[in-house]
Amino acid sequence: MWDQAADYKNVREIRVKTTTYLGVGAIDKIDDILAQLKSEGITSILCVCGGRSYKITGAWDKVEAAAQKHGVTLALYNRVTPNPTTDSVDEAAALGRSVNAGAVLAIGGGSPIDCGKSAAILLANPGKTGDDLYCFRFTPQAALPIIAINLTHGTGSEVNRFAVATVTKLNYKPAIAYDCIYPRFAIDDPALMTGLSPDQTRYVSIDAVNHVVEAATTTVTNPFAISLAAETIRLVHQWLPAALADPCDLKARYQLCYAAMQAGVAFDNGLLHFTHALEHPLSAVSPDLSHGLGLAVLLPAVILECYPARPDVLAHILAPLAPGLKGLPEEAPQAAKAVEQWLASVGVPQKLEDIGVTATDVDKFCDLVEQTPSLGLLISVAPVEGTRERVARIYNNSLKPMA
Repeated sequence: MWDQAADYKNVREIRVKTTTYLGVGAIDKIDDILAQLKSEGITSILCVCGGRSYKITGAWDKVEAAAQKHGVTLALYNRVTPNPTTDSVDEAAALGRSVNAGAVLAIGGGSPIDCGKSAAILLANPGKTGDDLYCFRFTPQAALPIIAINLTHGTGSEVNRFAVATVTKLNYKPAIAYDCIYPRFAIDDPALMTGLSPDQTRYVSIDAVNHVVEAATTTVTNPFAISLAAETIRLVHQWLPAALADPCDLKARYQLCYAAMQAGVAFDNGLLHFTHALEHPLSAVSPDLSHGLGLAVLLPAVILECYPARPDVLAHILAPLAPGLKGLPEEAPQAAKAVEQWLASVGVPQKLEDIGVTATDVDKFCDLVEQTPSLGLLISVAPVEGTRERVARIYNNSLKPMA
């Protein structure tokens, strides 16, 4: 369906950059990775983590053992919170400078990985701060080598050039994208993810679904992103219920991990648009809001707006969640409602009002969408014009369940 409408005269760039180790036991590859870095003269590494998961998953034990074996010093920054801030980026970079770090190892989900990527830029650009980076006061061309040990099946940050952080003083949560922050190596080990709570399991998997819905429908997408989108949604639809039923089901975790990795590559190729642009202000203002939950409450309304412009693509990739779509523009309400019902079926029925947002807040969030650096770029590649009226309509249509 979608391929019949593809513009074969439109030249697209296709990106696949990071060397990723995927599978149960992939954490053992950290030994080879540190040996490689040591052979290149890197003897000190900044490790960026959250407060607990790097330890309780067992990842840190493997990293410490490999570092001791190869004579590499580790400097641990373990204060990254969900929705990391530029303050955390500055603190991590300061620790890295104090030990003359030659590389950055991030262990965790999207927050530690994004913080680690950002610190890697600052360490290669002396005198710059996190605010400089996220307020776009300079354009980095270099960063220290980055290794990402991913502990969630959702972020995609371990395989792409993106990072986000909240500018503490302004409640802005912009995104950056630079070639210098592709991780050199990534580890996706499903055995490290069995401790995710049911809600974490839901939210990170929904993050992956959002990545591909947006990536497949931008004005700059390519066939690779669309193919990855269809497979990502198929895998999440099939395996998320299994992981919720049995958190230790390694086959289910593997498939969700693979889906999320594909989703990370998909949005590296196709970029993102409305759902992420409108969610970033929500989690900047409410740092305790899970990114995946924020995306979930917005997704059906985004599909309602975008489906008429990309009915062929969305009918194709949404088929597991919304079977029977024919790729007709008038199916938009049917597609949006089906996705909302799927979200509820996996335990995420919440809407904006359930997380404390009311109709009186919509103007404030529209302002933040307009004012936050980088979000205008995301909206500029949406398949429909990103007017303030449309942004407000998405927020308003996300306040309550669809009729």
